Amino acid sequence: MVFDVGVLFKIGAMGILLIVIEQLLKANGKNDIAVLANLAGIVIILITIIGMVSTLFDTVRAMFTM
Repeated sequence: MVFDVGVLFKIGAMGILLIVIEQLLKANGKNDIAVLANLAGIVIILITIIGMVSTLFDTVRAMFTM
C-alpha cells in the first residue's frame, strides 16, 4: 500500500458519505439504522487505517533488521 494524499482523500470521502447517509436516514425517521450505518462506516475506515499502520510497522521492522 502506498502512503500518499489519495488515501487521505478516500478516508475523507468515506466520512462525507457517512454524514450524507446518516442525515438522509435521520430525515426519514430511521434513527436506529442511521446509527448502525454510521458504526459500520467507522469500522470500515478503522480497518483501512489499521492496514496502513500494519504496513508502516512492517516497513520500520524491515529497516531495522538489515
